[in-house]
Amino acid sequence: MRHHRTSRALCALGAGLLLGTGGCFSLARTSPPLEEFALGAGHAVTRVAVRLPADSASRTIGMRRVDLAAYLATLAIVVRRGGRIATSNFHRWGEDPSAGVTRALSEYLGATTHVRAVDVTPWPIRSRHDFVLQLHVSRLEGTAPDDSSAKEGGYRVAASWEVFRPDDGALLARGESDRRADGWTVGDYRGLVRLLEHGLEQLAGDVAACLVRLDPVTPRDSVVVVRPVACQR
Repeated sequence: MRHHRTSRALCALGAGLLLGTGGCFSLARTSPPLEEFALGAGHAVTRVAVRLPADSASRTIGMRRVDLAAYLATLAIVVRRGGRIATSNFHRWGEDPSAGVTRALSEYLGATTHVRAVDVTPWPIRSRHDFVLQLHVSRLEGTAPDDSSAKEGGYRVAASWEVFRPDDGALLARGESDRRADGWTVGDYRGLVRLLEHGLEQLAGDVAACLVRLDPVTPRDSVVVVRPVACQR
């Protein structure tokens, strides 16, 4: 009986101590704030010069929604560490990634010389374009060694595209671009977004360089066989 009374007394004393000190500490961890990013936000688009033949006219482009690789169809900003994909719960895109990439690329493409206008689907009825463009983005990510202590990384933006004739859908050109570089401090997501924007701007320049190889007034006679131009950077 004495042993049981002592145990109950100790339990009561322990509970009193916990209640008395409850306002002095907390077991809950403080989570970092959620950061959401939008491509193109606050980014000054530079006018990209593309070398053209002397008689070339400005192009008008009808741009379809960008097709993203399945692993990029997420609000998480992707970082490839060695052979694995890493994401952060606290650094995310603030909009649908396909919509954001489509908007950013249309802005960068429209900023290239000799592209007069870029209409993103759905474009107005009766719109006339020199070309219709479809882009497929296969890489849009930060890169870093698999070593979790590594502080130096980079970025990669890779894509392919097709250019079609608006009247009959004939394939006029297909191309590929793979832009990558070091210069990212691992963990600096704001810096990573700026680098990815730069990669998308370079991609737009590669697409524009492909478009200038095409004649805006390509014959539309159905008997004419079109041999697609191959563009690769």
